[in-house]
Amino acid sequence: MNRSVFAVGLLVAGPAMSTPARADFALVQFGDGDCRIGWDSGDNPWGAGWTKVAVGLPDYQSAQAALLAAR
Repeated sequence: MNRSVFAVGLLVAGPAMSTPARADFALVQFGDGDCRIGWDSGDNPWGAGWTKVAVGLPDYQSAQAALLAAR
């Protein structure tokens, strides 16, 4: 019984565990003009006085290119 429950659990959870994590980046400009790369475009920085300049950048290299272009 325990082995069959474990096997069914693996069949159900296996595809969900094998999908890669999606990490998209964002470029955030703060009130003092400083721009930084945010590791998850869905999260917001703490506090006030910031603006998201670019959202949904697919990888770190494109976020870095956007950061250099913003500076």
